[in-house]
Amino acid sequence: MAGTKALLMLENFIDGKFLPCSSYIDSYDPSTGEVYCRVPNSGKDEIEAAVKAAREAFPGWSSRSPQERSRVLNQVADLLEQSLEEFAQAESKDQGKTLALARTMDIPRSVQNFRFFASSILHHTSECTQMDHLGCMHYTVRAPVGVGVPPGVVNIVFGTGPTVGEALVSHPEVPLISFTGSQPTAERITQLSAPHCKKLSLELGGKNPAIIFEDANLDECIPATVRSSFANQGEICLCTSRIFVQKSIYTEFLKRFVEATRKWKVGIPSDPLASMGALISKAHLEKVRSYIKRALAEGAQIWCGEGVDKLNLPARSQAGYFMLPTVITDIKDESCCMTEEIFGPVTCVVPFDSEEEVIERANNVKYGLAATVWSSNVGRVHRVAKKLQSGLVWTNCWLIRELNLPFGGMKSSGIGREGAKDSYDFFTEIKTITVKH
Repeated sequence: MAGTKALLMLENFIDGKFLPCSSYIDSYDPSTGEVYCRVPNSGKDEIEAAVKAAREAFPGWSSRSPQERSRVLNQVADLLEQSLEEFAQAESKDQGKTLALARTMDIPRSVQNFRFFASSILHHTSECTQMDHLGCMHYTVRAPVGVGVPPGVVNIVFGTGPTVGEALVSHPEVPLISFTGSQPTAERITQLSAPHCKKLSLELGGKNPAIIFEDANLDECIPATVRSSFANQGEICLCTSRIFVQKSIYTEFLKRFVEATRKWKVGIPSDPLASMGALISKAHLEKVRSYIKRALAEGAQIWCGEGVDKLNLPARSQAGYFMLPTVITDIKDESCCMTEEIFGPVTCVVPFDSEEEVIERANNVKYGLAATVWSSNVGRVHRVAKKLQSGLVWTNCWLIRELNLPFGGMKSSGIGREGAKDSYDFFTEIKTITVKH
């Protein structure tokens, strides 16, 4: 049609070259509901080509010194930083998040990660022990397992899980898999990789509790908990979706929390005043809304958000995948809204009496990724944090990360940890060498 804007056409990146594909998938702009991009619908042939390129690049890349690889990672960080605005625009358009969030968190965080590991790889040491009575010395070396940046080192293949995903994770020459996503997908990856005994690092979902004791500083707690519940439309695995509030402050907390939630503006991603953008897809929006319907059917009360307040959007965004931040009360711990990962701007607020009670209730889900505890009692903070079945516990704060320390979840929230030492351990194979003299 005349005047129709040309669609962006993505290509696979294999062996240092961008390559077209014979089949493509439509990709939608979440803020308008319109197709804006076409993505390769790759298959086994593209995976085979990518694995071959990686295999051939591996000897040269893995033999480079840590200093050389560090320089490459820092160069990647420099390039990201130089094109920060371009990457932020692309991330916002693809995912629906606010442009402000992409500018201030996603892309800067990517730059920080590259710089951190560029420095980290220069400071790892090996182990050495002696057995003088046997005239032996033992030491360890680490051999790289994965690959890094010249042609063939990084390969990007687009496609669907049943085709590209299954071909990749079941390929005998792919020795390890690092996956972030849902538990059902992780179960399938585990099944497919099991015959090859692949190393797995799985960062999965969460049903993260916030526990707010009566001595919490609500002036700090409420804005932080609104953010932890609804940042990035609640589409962060670390977002809070169950808020336990001690009974003596429950009424005050709920009133102030709902008021603060209503001040979060939902708008088009480019709006600098918007706190939330659009959800990732139409199917996901419908899934999130289905939880609200189920909660209402169970007798829960919706205090603000979906079905209660009006969503005001520009005409072009009326078909976008937007949803207001929603607060639910009067809901049982056994409800799907309290046990299943919704991954959207929905949180449940429930009262509790005692410390022992809330720990048991917070732990009574299959997930164990993250938790937050709000209290001015230092002893209580340490005591509760120790008893919570969560891989991460924030106290009187949220989403403050230290890349040197482990990141990952317990129970159905995943296998393994990420972080300086943990990532180094995962992406290398340790070898013990004994020398008799």
